[in-house]
Amino acid sequence: MAVKIKLKRLGKIRAPHYRIVVADSRTRRDGRAIEEIGKYHPTYNPSVMEVDADRVAYWLGVGAQPTEPVLAILKKTGDWQKFKGEPAPAPLLVAEPKKARPLFEALGGDDAGKGEAITQKKKAEKKDEAPAESESTEA
Repeated sequence: MAVKIKLKRLGKIRAPHYRIVVADSRTRRDGRAIEEIGKYHPTYNPSVMEVDADRVAYWLGVGAQPTEPVLAILKKTGDWQKFKGEPAPAPLLVAEPKKARPLFEALGGDDAGKGEAITQKKKAEKKDEAPAESESTEA
């Protein structure tokens, strides 16, 4: 019986999530698996690749063959190089936490003028101009 390390697809139509599983090579893509050894979320930025290194080393040691996508993931995580005895790759990127926006008060804003308009209303200007015109026509 040939054993493969492959991806099992989960998620919605345009939002795929994968589990890295060990399964018989004759089973369907999303069929029954012997063991789940990791997960892969390609839609996240940067994509999430979590692999149980001990279990991967065990299954590779007993002869399980990774598929091409799984082999690429194992090379990025460094598990393939560890199995082959090669030097480890550069570390994976980790998403930076979003910076919190500064508070209004921290930027020097004050609440002293709260509720006041900066510019005068247009209706108030028209009332001021109307009596001025009537006075010039009378004089």
